[in-house]
Amino acid sequence: MNKKKILIGLVSCGILLAACGVGNEKNDESTTPEKETTGIKLGTVGEFPVVEETLEMTMMGPGAGMAEWKDMAVFQSMADKTNIEFSFTTPPMADFATKLNLAFASGDLPDVLFGTDANNLTPEMEMQYGEQGILIPLEELIEENMPNFHKILEENPEIRKSITTPSGHIYTLPFIPRGSTSIWPRWPLWYNGEWLDALGVKELPKTTDEFYDLLVRFRDEDPNGNGKKDEIPFTDEKMDSRLWLLGAFGLTDRTIEEIDGTVVYAPITENYKEFLIYMNKLYSEKLIDQEVYSQSGEQKKAKGQNNQLGVFPDWYSMFTTGKTEKEAINDPMFFPLTSDINKERIAPASTRLGRATFAITSKNPSPEASLRWVDYFYTPEGSDFLNVGPEGALWEYAENDQGERVRVFTEGVDIDNTEDSRSKVTPDYGIPVPKMSFPGSEKTYTPIIANANDKVDTSFNDFIEEQTNEKIEPFAKVTFPLLYLTTEESEKVRDIATDLKAYVEQMEAKFITGLEPIENWDKYVETIEGMDVATYVEVYQGAYDRWENAE
Repeated sequence: MNKKKILIGLVSCGILLAACGVGNEKNDESTTPEKETTGIKLGTVGEFPVVEETLEMTMMGPGAGMAEWKDMAVFQSMADKTNIEFSFTTPPMADFATKLNLAFASGDLPDVLFGTDANNLTPEMEMQYGEQGILIPLEELIEENMPNFHKILEENPEIRKSITTPSGHIYTLPFIPRGSTSIWPRWPLWYNGEWLDALGVKELPKTTDEFYDLLVRFRDEDPNGNGKKDEIPFTDEKMDSRLWLLGAFGLTDRTIEEIDGTVVYAPITENYKEFLIYMNKLYSEKLIDQEVYSQSGEQKKAKGQNNQLGVFPDWYSMFTTGKTEKEAINDPMFFPLTSDINKERIAPASTRLGRATFAITSKNPSPEASLRWVDYFYTPEGSDFLNVGPEGALWEYAENDQGERVRVFTEGVDIDNTEDSRSKVTPDYGIPVPKMSFPGSEKTYTPIIANANDKVDTSFNDFIEEQTNEKIEPFAKVTFPLLYLTTEESEKVRDIATDLKAYVEQMEAKFITGLEPIENWDKYVETIEGMDVATYVEVYQGAYDRWENAE
């Protein structure tokens, strides 16, 4: 995958940064006012234009600093399609959270918030400003004005539950990734394919015992063939890949977890204890990198490029090893393990949902029109449009020698830095945006290539999809659903969560490295119980039950 020369399909990653903004007059209403939409004639639902005559609105969002939103082809084209023209407030992302708070405090808000996320438009803010009528509830308007998004909610009731606050209202719209890697909760673990070949390994480990045996072989049998005992069987950074190994012990993360409807605090379970015992065994026998808690990502990559690593984490293996895409296809993804304490194969999974990417304030002259405008992005066509812009901006159609219609970059696009050009066409760059990315859409919407007769090699993307479908999809389990806590619940658990996280993180490292003997497990559990973990679990059990039983 040459990301510089071929654009197959991109998914925005929410950068938790910020921007500032100003809008209209101060709002002194404590409840949502009746909307005055006299004179605004809406078009047919699900069709363009959205309104019959030009409607002007204001929008606030975090700017990536690459181009002004008013100059972006996506917004210009949407204005032509919909008859809705926005004026924009898009200060730098680094200031956005602060400026958004100031805008809410002053009432100087735009009609629409776009490209926000749950780190700057927090769940607490959603509920607070929703209850005050500053953010308007969307649930009834969605059904009437968003046929595409409404269909998604009907087909995925867990999404509706996860964007609905405890009061029963929906105040924001989400980003819904569904591409081949969207199920990854973080980057996977990869095996060094050259080492597997050197040792004649035909089948990947399926149990913790088999994994241990392979790591021993990596350590002792010189798989890199340099005659030195410099192999590092398994490496990581601060054991951040623990979730892939925790699956072997029936868990998926070092936090609260829902298991068959019951919320448990994983770090005090017997399963977690067995995980620590196993990991200490690996570490004590030098099967785990002895610098696992101290090394940087660059140090890890240096070892990978020196062919010293057997199992390692990264988004793709080639990012650590420096291999080409073709060579990286020989590095298989980690296969979920089982153990004596857990015979069920489990792979951790992402919720595949990013909340709070679009909201409508009480200043908005036509919430209905705003929702019809954004609903387009919840279609395959609209998602692709938001990703790469309209024809003529970043790309255009051309015909190759076989008479096929293909998409090629327009004149002036730097083929060696196409992302720079894309960032000037669309806001879907570095921030989460309200849309659904559809599986297989990269096959529906042809890749953008440099020249009409270029051959597109999809073998690496096909490999990633195949590995994901084989090793994650069938065993995927979300640790805990994305849900809302009430204000009272948040206050109850905030300090407890901070204390638990710091203590468990410290003790895990000590148990694994042997600085703390596992014989002190009971004392460790007692300490956690003394931090009021019972209240912590009780609050999340109540929140989970509320989420699970929501209609």
